[in-house]
Amino acid sequence: MSVRRADSLGGRAAIVGIGATEFSKDSGRSELKLAVEAVRTALDDAGLTPADVDGLVTFTMDTSPEITVAQAAGIGELSFFSRIHYGGGAACATVQQAALAVASGVADVVVCYRAFNERSGRRFGSGVQHREPTAEGTALGWNLPFGLLTPASWVAMAAQRYLHTYNLTPEAFGHVAVTDRRHAARNPAAYFYEKPITLADHAASRWIVEPLRLLDCCQETDGGQAIVVTSAERARDLPRPPAVIVAAAQGAGRAQEQMTSFYRDGLTGLPEMGVVARQLWRTSGLTPSEIDVGILYDHFTPFALMQLEEFGFCGPGEAAGFVADDALPLNTHGGQLGEAYLHGMNGIAEAVRQIRGTSVNQISGAARTLVTAGTGVPTSGLILGTGD
Repeated sequence: MSVRRADSLGGRAAIVGIGATEFSKDSGRSELKLAVEAVRTALDDAGLTPADVDGLVTFTMDTSPEITVAQAAGIGELSFFSRIHYGGGAACATVQQAALAVASGVADVVVCYRAFNERSGRRFGSGVQHREPTAEGTALGWNLPFGLLTPASWVAMAAQRYLHTYNLTPEAFGHVAVTDRRHAARNPAAYFYEKPITLADHAASRWIVEPLRLLDCCQETDGGQAIVVTSAERARDLPRPPAVIVAAAQGAGRAQEQMTSFYRDGLTGLPEMGVVARQLWRTSGLTPSEIDVGILYDHFTPFALMQLEEFGFCGPGEAAGFVADDALPLNTHGGQLGEAYLHGMNGIAEAVRQIRGTSVNQISGAARTLVTAGTGVPTSGLILGTGD
């Protein structure tokens, strides 16, 4: 995908299988075990076997490399394996890379996966504990000495400016949390199943880093999720209705850093997601009004609002009202605030369920879903459809 023109990837590949472990706070097993369970479950869902797989894609910051997962899952020879950088920003890009491999004939069946003990093991929310020297780490060096030590503290800088610019209060963020938890309460797979919240609950939750409260911050989860991608042609012969990859994109903005892009011209938007949005709309030929369901990366509620504005669903500063009005079904699985934090991979699975018509919070007639990956970092996005 060029930032200047539409690409030809759309419609050539599809997601045909999804699989996950349970989502918990203490899995009791290794991350490799979680990855293999998710991969095998996704292949079963697709009606395929490990012998059919010739490609694997995952993230960096993952302790289960592609070759090790292939060996443990009983997968044989691989012709394609890849890892995407920038944490949660990689989620949709794994599917993009799988689709590129399938469309070009480099591989026939590619499995994308993410698995970690992010609650019982290493906790991203604990902030920077140790970091090997890198060029990108220089940016953190300007912020850590002043107390900006965790993802919440980095996001709070932009969140505070957003509220100031648009004359809003922190209640604006609560609409995202309430929406996510409403959907999670009806999702048996969600950690917060049967536990909805109100705006009053949001306002009463403790401060983490002002203006972010506890209920503005995503969970820390143990678990695994896998996605199976193959050609649109082969997908027609498999048991599940395919979720066709209508468009896929990656994006990084000008003056981009990893979570600390504080020296841009403004802090009230997400330029990296703006790049993704333009590419997805250009390639798909769709507009915001043609999207039936939005699955937005919600590690922190303010960035969910900014994403709606970057994609043009509403104007700058208007997203809180947009969410409060339920103008677009959002995060029908409960999101990372309500279901689980799997770096966005569980969101892709929910988008597939909406296309299949099997979501626990199914939107009638859902034919096009928008999925986004992590924000504040170089990121990615997908539009999935029925193919009709």
